[in-house]
Amino acid sequence: QVQLVESGGGLVQAGGSLRLSCTASGLTFSNYAMGWFRQAPGKEREFVAAIKWSAWSGISTFYADSVKGRFTISRDNAKNTVYLQMDTLKPEDTAVYYCAAKSGPLRGALTTNDMDYWGKGTLVTVSS
Repeated sequence: QVQLVESGGGLVQAGGSLRLSCTASGLTFSNYAMGWFRQAPGKEREFVAAIKWSAWSGISTFYADSVKGRFTISRDNAKNTVYLQMDTLKPEDTAVYYCAAKSGPLRGALTTNDMDYWGKGTLVTVSS
């Protein structure tokens, strides 16, 4: 049974930072592309960032334009964990953040339909 468990959400002031973590179990973590998505109240779930590791090409990352330069995705295959470092946070970053896993290659930004497994989410609130 695959489980993805997010942590690290909370309340932060605008301009501040948070680091989200997502720990996976029940799958061969290194074989999966991992993504972060978010869903703000009344809006659709949207792509934030994704990361893939392969033995021959190393690490590949992709970001939504809205977070590029402020957020950094990383992974630790030994810990089955993916991270999202969020800096210079803005009120519009307020959302529930979801971790998700995708088998197969990573060629660019992802959609919700691309993902095989989802976590339950962690709430990030950025106050102005």
